[in-house]
Amino acid sequence: MNRHRLSHALDFVQPVGEILLLHSILREDIVRAVTPFLMASILLCAASAFAQSTGKESAAILEIGAAPSLSVKGGGWSFGPTVAVEFTPIENWLEIEAGVTPFFTRHSSEWDTDLLFKKPWTLSRKAEFMFGVGPEWIRTSQNNVVTNSVGGEVALDFMFWPKAKHRFGWYLEPSYDYDFGRGHDQSVSISAGLLIAIP
Repeated sequence: MNRHRLSHALDFVQPVGEILLLHSILREDIVRAVTPFLMASILLCAASAFAQSTGKESAAILEIGAAPSLSVKGGGWSFGPTVAVEFTPIENWLEIEAGVTPFFTRHSSEWDTDLLFKKPWTLSRKAEFMFGVGPEWIRTSQNNVVTNSVGGEVALDFMFWPKAKHRFGWYLEPSYDYDFGRGHDQSVSISAGLLIAIP
């Protein structure tokens, strides 16, 4: 009877230990992936605020959303949140976006950190379109094996602002990613979410 109770207790304790171990590993991955992005965002916002302190435009735009992604080579679907900061160093000619998107599947995770250089076009007082291209750093963890590689991204960015002041809005951004690492994985994704102007 005692052996049965002990066995039952061990059956409960083992999954809890595995969950705690997984939580610890994911927490370290999140901190490693997010820290460079946060530092870059702080520097970009500070530089942009200094450069545009006399203008009426916002210093930067924060993008918060979600992104489903499909591997072109048959890897299936993945999904994750996305966050990015965008600023304008050259009005009507260049916008720079730094962002990070973690994708999760049942047995793997992928962190994409990108830096996009975008050419903007104003469609109306409430709508903008941008074409962007740039490099990305891809960190993949699958079956306890972590790989890092460099890739490229091409994106189309549609921004919609309900009011002409451009304080809050929403965006839709389809993109294509090419991994220059082993396997040369390719994927398409479409992110959507909120735009928040940073004064």
